[in-house]
Amino acid sequence: MKKNFYLTMFVGIMSIGLSTAQAQNPECMTNLSIYAEHAKVKNYDAAYEPWKMVYENCPGLNKANYSYGEKILMHKIENTSGAEKDGHINMLLAVYDASKVHFPAKYTTASVTIDKVMLKRDNNMISDEETYQQLGDAFNSDKKNFKNPKALYLYFSSLVDLHEAGKKDLQEVFDVYDEVTEKLEEENKAITAALAKLLAKEDAGTALTSKEKRYVKAYTNNSKAFGQVASSVDGKLGKLADCENLIPLYEKNFEAKKNDVKWVKRAVGRMFSKECTDDPMFKKLFEAQLALDPSADAYLYGGTLKAKSGDNSGAIADFNKAVELTTDSYKKSNILYKIATIVRKSSKSQARNYLNKAIDANSANGKAYLLLANLYASSANDCGTSAFEKRAIYWKAANTASQAGRVDPSVASTASRTAASYNAKAPDKTMIFNSGMAGKTITFSCWVGGSVKVPSL
Repeated sequence: MKKNFYLTMFVGIMSIGLSTAQAQNPECMTNLSIYAEHAKVKNYDAAYEPWKMVYENCPGLNKANYSYGEKILMHKIENTSGAEKDGHINMLLAVYDASKVHFPAKYTTASVTIDKVMLKRDNNMISDEETYQQLGDAFNSDKKNFKNPKALYLYFSSLVDLHEAGKKDLQEVFDVYDEVTEKLEEENKAITAALAKLLAKEDAGTALTSKEKRYVKAYTNNSKAFGQVASSVDGKLGKLADCENLIPLYEKNFEAKKNDVKWVKRAVGRMFSKECTDDPMFKKLFEAQLALDPSADAYLYGGTLKAKSGDNSGAIADFNKAVELTTDSYKKSNILYKIATIVRKSSKSQARNYLNKAIDANSANGKAYLLLANLYASSANDCGTSAFEKRAIYWKAANTASQAGRVDPSVASTASRTAASYNAKAPDKTMIFNSGMAGKTITFSCWVGGSVKVPSL
């Protein structure tokens, strides 16, 4: 019985992997297997002493010293108080530092800094200034591995709090906002691209493996987290980015920054997104960007100005030029989406065409699906002759909104609320019964086109 027990422990240790030099310490090896077995079943109190012995004497023996060590010490922190709790907190901070020394490939500068800052924040051991400084240093030195959505929000929100306290200027808030939102977009782009491949496989009729299903779940959850943080970051920025703040700031800094292409492009982009395009400062910034970098975005903004002046043909020409200049499918999709938001005011069918092109360029563009759903829903009174036919368009709108959340979980919350709202406006069971259309297909002859299947009763 005892022989089988130790055989099981030996196999478990070999599966984890050992540091050759420290594996020669039999006491460390024995205690590693003991604390690992306890930690696996979350018996962290029993795991503490053998873990502590291994960590202090053989810190590089196994990565489990840090993955399990964090869980063991977190348990201790949550279940102690006073000096004892402080001791466990300080030990965990030291464990985080040591993890980067012994397993640098797994524990990066960004991940370790984030863990330490989060622990200190949770225990009121760090100020806003220190939070912002430490996270900022990690973000700028190890941006590739700075992927924690909560930390990205904390990095930005601590800066906004410092600005509101009069300790940081508004330009720095905007600069960090741009960097954080770009990082959030970058991470979600990678996640939705991976998710799109699996969804395409599933849509083609090929069953996903159990491993692939786990990936779909993980990608979905991670994308939702990035979407929630993106919304929180926008909410934290709030009215700081309103036209009344943007315009005087850019007027003040224009002469000094007009040759800084990065600053100019960000300023134009922010004024565009906040619909400050009627102000002369927007045109001034746009012309500066056009001179510095006649890129796709420049033509997008030029088209916007022409559309506002009534030059629709010139606007469309600029919009199409913007698309032609873009080789990156993700950026192309976003530009096509922006164009659709502009032309929708004059032509829903034209907006739909641009949205379909946006989806073709990036099948994970959830915003494009949501806007398309909105266009469908806003045409309910224009499609069909009877009340039933007119309200049936809401099913198509709801289905389109639901697809937005499926392909881009970062907008899942909005997509779910939107779909529910449209479904509530669609024909109810009584209308379906009286129409005799249950389970049948309705085809739309208006600009919307396509069809939708009426739910069966």
